[in-house]
Amino acid sequence: MTSTTKIAVVTGASSGIGLATVEELARRGFHVLAGVRKQHDADRLASRNVEPVIVDITDEEQVAMLANRIAHDPQGRRLGALVNNAGVALNAPVEATPLAEWRRHFDVNFFGHVAVVQALLPALIAGGDGRLVNVSSIGGRVAFPTYGAYAASKFAVEGFSDVLRREVGRLGVKVIVIEPGTIATPMWGKGIAIMDKLAATMTADQHARYDDLIAAMHKQAQGQAASGIQPLRAATVIADAIQSRKPRTRYLVGRDATLLAAISSLLSDHMVDRFVARTLGLTARLGKPEEPATADRPNARATVSSVEAPLAVLAGDASDRRNIASSVPTTPPGPADWLVARLK
Repeated sequence: MTSTTKIAVVTGASSGIGLATVEELARRGFHVLAGVRKQHDADRLASRNVEPVIVDITDEEQVAMLANRIAHDPQGRRLGALVNNAGVALNAPVEATPLAEWRRHFDVNFFGHVAVVQALLPALIAGGDGRLVNVSSIGGRVAFPTYGAYAASKFAVEGFSDVLRREVGRLGVKVIVIEPGTIATPMWGKGIAIMDKLAATMTADQHARYDDLIAAMHKQAQGQAASGIQPLRAATVIADAIQSRKPRTRYLVGRDATLLAAISSLLSDHMVDRFVARTLGLTARLGKPEEPATADRPNARATVSSVEAPLAVLAGDASDRRNIASSVPTTPPGPADWLVARLK
């Protein structure tokens, strides 16, 4: 796709992946309409090839104004790309997440994107050879505990994207899903703050049920904020996909995303459940004792070790991968063994 005569729209452009995508597309010659909610962010972003626009994607009037801006471009440029990136996240158990927060997540992470697509799709089709990029998450494939509202909204984005691709692909619009793993963005800090706020409203019974889970997720979120890959990596994938003549339908970004996607597709739900629980240091509160192992039926603890080994690579380098792979006990071959072999 040539960029010199094209407009690109990026929502959620004030920070993180959105900001990096704005800068990368502008560098490649697109005229970027950078959607932000606050005027001070707009003032900060204005630069060559970047035109900030105030747009809250949950505000129908502001979305309509964005569509009008594109329809009346002073230089007659056409819309070539739309990047739906705006989003929110929090961590809290399903039972303790107020319905208002569920609705907020779907308003921003899903319905807002639907509204922008409905408003801009005619211009994207008219522009010819358009690209519609929905920024999802590996959380749209693999749902971790306390990410209920976030994961549910991202699963909705995944389905929405499949429907769109099958509806407008024949009209010349390529629909692309970006599925990042852990990205170093301000979202994690905001999520921790909201998690702490919600935890303070929990009942005594809820604290008894979930305090260990919340503590584990709090620790994980802090680690993600510190160790995530830089937003530019995701932005580069987005820009490359937009400019590709034949983009893929989905792009995983980050080693953790790639491994989680592979493992979730290869292993049973129960095996993934066990891995998640062990990774977070959680123990079962109820249930039958684990059955002893037999020659023809290894117990769950032995079986899950073949899951833990490949996933432990998320924190290691190449030598770690070889050591982890060689430490897997001898068990009947299965999908996890294939993945371990790939890591050697």
